[in-house]
Amino acid sequence: MTPQRELSLYERLQNRTVRWLEDNRGLVIVLFCLPASFIFDTFVQIQRWIRRTYFSAPNDHLKRVKEIQKAVQNWNKLPKDQRRPMCTAKPNWLSLSTTFFRKDQCHQIPIDLYDILDLDEENLKIKVEPNVNVNDLTRFLNPKGYTLAVTLEIGDATAGGLAFGVGMTTYSHKVGLYQETILSYDVVTADGSLIHVTADNEHQDLYYCLPWSHGTLCFLVALELKVIKIKPYIHMKYIPVYSQKEYCQKMMEYSGALDKDYPVPDYLEATIYDKENAVIMIGNFADVDTLEKQSKINEISKWYKPWFYKHVENFLGKGGEEYIPIRDYLLRHNRAIFWVVEDMIPFGNNPLFRLFLGWLCPPKPAFLKFTTTKTIREMTFAKQVFQDIVMPLDTLKEQINTAIDLFDTFPLLVYPCRIYDHQRGPQGQLRSPPKEKLTPGTNYSMFNDLGIYGTPGQVKRKEPYNPTKAMRAMEE
Repeated sequence: MTPQRELSLYERLQNRTVRWLEDNRGLVIVLFCLPASFIFDTFVQIQRWIRRTYFSAPNDHLKRVKEIQKAVQNWNKLPKDQRRPMCTAKPNWLSLSTTFFRKDQCHQIPIDLYDILDLDEENLKIKVEPNVNVNDLTRFLNPKGYTLAVTLEIGDATAGGLAFGVGMTTYSHKVGLYQETILSYDVVTADGSLIHVTADNEHQDLYYCLPWSHGTLCFLVALELKVIKIKPYIHMKYIPVYSQKEYCQKMMEYSGALDKDYPVPDYLEATIYDKENAVIMIGNFADVDTLEKQSKINEISKWYKPWFYKHVENFLGKGGEEYIPIRDYLLRHNRAIFWVVEDMIPFGNNPLFRLFLGWLCPPKPAFLKFTTTKTIREMTFAKQVFQDIVMPLDTLKEQINTAIDLFDTFPLLVYPCRIYDHQRGPQGQLRSPPKEKLTPGTNYSMFNDLGIYGTPGQVKRKEPYNPTKAMRAMEE
């Protein structure tokens, strides 16, 4: 038997520091991360304001694109042995992805495109540059009576990141994934060409390959997105359910998976608090035009309000209804980053904490990534889970049971989502749904996103936990 190597003083100190940070994470975040994150975000917002106020120039969009083309063409002129793979110059820490790509080993191309270019109210579409984020879009569109057909709940998510990744939300049972709402892409290819990509022009193969490609095929410089008309409020009904079989059946029913003519709500989601207990939320656009309705308004995004999923949990005992301002609803999970902040700050939903320090939340993902060391990053990936599983909705029971066995963490998030069969053969990385899974009389099947976020129960109980094996088992 090989004797164990004695740890050096540095390694012992490092291990003790990591353990102390784990045991006192909430205190460290409150005393250091939240104030520093606030200052950091203030600086970023001032920078964005200066850019929008003094340097925003939608009319100069093509000029900026030509500069990107020139940078790519200059890369092509380099000797072949000096051409490192290209990537954007956007720092890793500004991305919401949990990966840390080695951009220092690549040839970086600046993509400084932050403008909203055009809103076409007649044809219900908006053209934007890729670095426009959800905060920008909701502030611009909502007062005008519109929103994106698929609006992610996290304000820092960018239009371009969602386009080349994947996105869905509680409207997706009506329109599908984020990629289904993209009308066109303008991209710069590896030879420096600018091409306009749609579902029915000569570049339609590329149109179906760009989603989920994560920027590996070309540089995105603009995209057109569908918008929908809205009303100022969402009339939200909370429906408690006390058996797994029942909430699985209700999600099939409410989403229209069983009947294409079922009057589905505008927004639909479920939060599962344990194996048998869940709250289903159905929301519809509404005006608040009576005193009775006004008495039920709840501005859920206020800093002193309970985190949304904690607010929803109160309806487990008895259902209810309320009216939520549209932007508050769209960004309802932003303050607690769904429920991830609870693992960072266990006392973060305490009324006193919310009242006095809630305005500092959430810690900005960009700041957390900016200040993350390799050791803390490895600890985070080994002891937390951030997983979204997209599967047929009629397998929801099996999905949940598997997630409980592998991760043992709650709440779980369920968003129904249409997956279309475009009847064109290959449609990129997303396969067409099986014919037998299609909703009768349609070209789509109802799938769902199962969101698993937080610290696995095994980690909390200090039991053995292998994240790699757990993830692979979930994928199987």
